[in-house]
Amino acid sequence: MANVVVVGLQWGDEAKGKVVDYLSQDADVVVRYNGGNNAGHTVVLGNDEIYKFHIVPAGILNPSITSVIADGVVIDPAVLVEEFGRLQSHGVSLDRLKISGNAHVIMPYHKMLDRLEEESKGAKKIGTTGRGIGPAYADKISRVGIRVSELIDMDQFSTRLSDCLKRKNAILTKIYGAEPLDEAEVFAEYKGLGEAITPYVTDTALFLHKAARENKKIVFEGAHGTLLDIDHGTYPYVTSSHTVAGGACIGTGIGPTLISNVIGVAKAYTTRVGEGWFPTELLDETGDYIRERGREYGTTTGRPRRCGWFDAVAVRLSARLSAVRCIAFISLDVLSGLDKLRVCSAYRVNGGIIRDFPSDAAVLRECTPVYDELPGWKEDISGATSLDDLPANARDYLTHAAEVVGYPIAIASVGRRREQTLVIRPDLLES
Repeated sequence: MANVVVVGLQWGDEAKGKVVDYLSQDADVVVRYNGGNNAGHTVVLGNDEIYKFHIVPAGILNPSITSVIADGVVIDPAVLVEEFGRLQSHGVSLDRLKISGNAHVIMPYHKMLDRLEEESKGAKKIGTTGRGIGPAYADKISRVGIRVSELIDMDQFSTRLSDCLKRKNAILTKIYGAEPLDEAEVFAEYKGLGEAITPYVTDTALFLHKAARENKKIVFEGAHGTLLDIDHGTYPYVTSSHTVAGGACIGTGIGPTLISNVIGVAKAYTTRVGEGWFPTELLDETGDYIRERGREYGTTTGRPRRCGWFDAVAVRLSARLSAVRCIAFISLDVLSGLDKLRVCSAYRVNGGIIRDFPSDAAVLRECTPVYDELPGWKEDISGATSLDDLPANARDYLTHAAEVVGYPIAIASVGRRREQTLVIRPDLLES
């Protein structure tokens, strides 16, 4: 395995954390390159020892690896320091953790504005997590954000905070009628948080460039899913960062010629959190069955996820946008027990059939799925250790999904634990 980007091919929550953790066993560096603590990755080791990540890369569980939080991430330092404490209480070392000084900081006013703006939209709300990610990225683009390098320099931070609060308190009070933030209180809180993360701050872009030139094996850990990409997703129901594989270059400072492989992650069905279009959503007992068997509740928010059949049209788009070499097909075990399975291979719209995901939101709203129906299986497959251990119908489902999407499946997952991973095509995981 050389430098590999791991991306989600749906609307997030595809179990990228499990794939990153698995690949990181043979890597030297793992790097988180986008998003903030609105994303969550869950890794299960041994006898259901559960680790939940929000900002720290999931690959940190492998003790020999260097973990990097890169430039493209927006960091809530309070959440990050809390995550430090949880990891250390489980014996996870932070000695090899590095944080970019260029990453932007989520401030208290970002979280307030996120909630207030969402509330003001009423029925047209986006479904954000309210954690300030969108407003933090907006300030970054508007060139008024505060970077980590400024947070850990008290003189710079004092000046920047004062400037920012004048503008933000005016918005909070005059537009939303909210109480203003107290500058002294915010400074005191963030001064302590800045001191806590200072030992880890460095020039991560330079570190990663040197690691790549020294032929170190790097795993680029994406957050969210491709269909939430700010440019290519189902806008406006998207996140605020680049979730496609190209985001790995933007968010880290690594040039595209240093990326050697892209692995897309997709569930054997589809889920979505928050608002937005979802053609294969199941609002019935089958959807409830998938949600409960798959424990489909948000890692970050705990919100129940919307569940539906596997949408090959959407995954085809995502695989194309990131030029994936192969797919990691996750949570196959969740479908055990269903008599019939469905795969959406096309959409029906305006009296015709389309096989490509529409870029026009108005068209997508009118789409209904065209399904291929396959027989299910009753067997418990969670103990399978190879493709041959799967029942014939499960193998046929994998084959059909790969054929309809048009990309090979290299990994299949039959459970949450690291060892419940079937490597079908190891050659596709190499450079």
